[in-house]
Amino acid sequence: MPKEKLFQLALTLVPGLGDILVKTIISYIGSAQQVFKTPLNKLTKVPGIGMSTAKAIKKFNLSKAETELERLIAKDVKLHFYTDRSYPKRLKNIYDAPALIYFSGQADLNHNKILAIVGTRNATNQGKAFVKEFVRDLSSQNIIIVSGLAYGIDIEAHKAALQYNIPTIGVIASGLDIIYPQVHTKYANRMIQNGGLLTEYPLNTSLDPARFPARNRIIAGLADATVVVEAAKKGGALITADLASGYDREVFAIPGRWDDEFSVGCNHIIKNNMAQSITSAQDLEYYMQWTADEDPPVLNISLDKEDFSSQEWNVISTIKESGNDVHIDELSWKSQIQIGQLASILLNLEFRGIVNSIAGKKYTLN
Repeated sequence: MPKEKLFQLALTLVPGLGDILVKTIISYIGSAQQVFKTPLNKLTKVPGIGMSTAKAIKKFNLSKAETELERLIAKDVKLHFYTDRSYPKRLKNIYDAPALIYFSGQADLNHNKILAIVGTRNATNQGKAFVKEFVRDLSSQNIIIVSGLAYGIDIEAHKAALQYNIPTIGVIASGLDIIYPQVHTKYANRMIQNGGLLTEYPLNTSLDPARFPARNRIIAGLADATVVVEAAKKGGALITADLASGYDREVFAIPGRWDDEFSVGCNHIIKNNMAQSITSAQDLEYYMQWTADEDPPVLNISLDKEDFSSQEWNVISTIKESGNDVHIDELSWKSQIQIGQLASILLNLEFRGIVNSIAGKKYTLN
């Protein structure tokens, strides 16, 4: 494992240095290793880094990170820092993405189709049956299913994915060596073989319910879309849906009877235009414009640079280099054009027939 990985891990273990400050200090200094070599007075010049935080960095004992890294390697845990090419690009596009994630498994975190399925922990028999049928009907999509390994709808989504040989990722709110609920360990072990487990917490981090909302942001951030299957008036599933909507991801919900306790949440977000109502996998495929899996076409577009402004050509080149289905957030980050201005450029290019907008706030070249 590269030496820089040790310093990346160490940086995230420094007390008082959260995700935002980690990203800020890297943007100013360049690398995690260089951060630990930077003099105290220069560290304090980084916005948000006061004297106490700078001292914490300088005093941090790297042997702690070395011990942790050895344990991670022994357990075959992969570390993905937010500057790594392997870091999930969808997750990187959310403003509160974790600086470092721990992953155990085989799944491609940048797979072209990733769907989150969430819902109540008190799933009804009808809800469980729906999830099984829904996941089964998506088996031709070469998709990855993401959920939270919790009781109810979460575990039903994972179980169905395992049954139909669909890779599935469980995002947990503890270290990878602590599975909750413990009864789901047998499913977690199978998921590692065809999918994986992911967390932002180091080994030995015990479960804390206060971490569930943070876990939910990762579920929402990893996926192209989130589907809510059964939800009460309040709960984690609605938090995940709200986060996904805030990240400009597609949100879908399964409607139910008006007097059903575990349909209240779904009906509410549908009624308030926070989610699109769907009742089948076919509905999801239609709205997401997903067809049975096939290799994406190779872009072979001939355009004259002289016909476009510099910013328009920047956008066109970025889409072409990125391949098909580029999310507007990723496009903004790669082109260094603010979202508002980018949306105007994309609209103009769409009117001219150069680009095409598709579901999920993604763009392709025509």
